[in-house]
Order: sequence, then structure tokens, then C-alpha cells
Amino acid sequence: MQPSGQASATTVPIGSDADLAWVRQQVRQCAAALGFGLVQQTKLVTAASELARNTLVHGGGGHAEITPLDNGRARGLRMSFVDSGPGIRDLELAMTDGYTSGGGLGLGLSGARRLVQEFSVETEPGRGTTVTAVAWVSQVPASRSGLG
Repeated sequence: MQPSGQASATTVPIGSDADLAWVRQQVRQCAAALGFGLVQQTKLVTAASELARNTLVHGGGGHAEITPLDNGRARGLRMSFVDSGPGIRDLELAMTDGYTSGGGLGLGLSGARRLVQEFSVETEPGRGTTVTAVAWVSQVPASRSGLG
């Protein structure tokens, strides 16, 4: 889906652990500005953190593109994580819960996929990987009277 009528993408370099914190902060700020609730913000920041770490550790660094979306009916956030690393040799295996190519819990890609509504991975061995995650603002429940 093409974004329309929203601010341009923010690009954040990913080359060190300090950059991971910057990605999380940018995602949180953008999600809050778009009207995502606290639980949704936390899910987005968690997904971004996992995907940014993968970009750094497995892709040798790269960048994140954080793009607000507005399709006329809903607002959302697209996060793309791009590296020029070795790529993912077996994407199906990498998307399996519990699979890890490092010392982690093996929930990075599959866990991030569960935290968003749309998820895609483009990878080619020797040419890098782009992971894109999109989430849409869910409707805010009507306030209940009598609660302060």
C-alpha cells in the first residue's frame, strides 16, 4: 500500500548498539504521534528492537526506514530494516520459532511477525535482506462513564 498525505520516512543508521536505542526511540515517538495505544506502541518497539538487532548482528549493519502511513481510512506505521549482509540462506527455517543462528532465543523474525499486521522478508544470499513490518492503529475503545 502506498502512503499518502503523511510525513516522509525517517531513516536511522544501524551500526552500533547505540543505534538500536535510537531506532526504538524513533519508533515509539512516531507510533505515539500516529495515535497508537501504549500496548500497540510496546509491540512496535519490541518488533523494531528485534529487527534492528538482526540487522546489526546478522546483516553487519544497515538502516531502518520508519514511515507513517495514511490510507484515508486508517493510520499506520511501516518499518523497513535493510542490510547488505550475507542474506538468509533458508528463510523458512529462519521464520521457525526456536530457530537461532546465534545464541538468542530464536524468536526474532517469528516473534516480530506476530507483533504486526503485515510482515515481509526479501532476501538473497550474498546480497542482503530487507524486512518490512506494518501495523495499523486499532480503534480506540469508547470511554466508559464513571471512570476517572
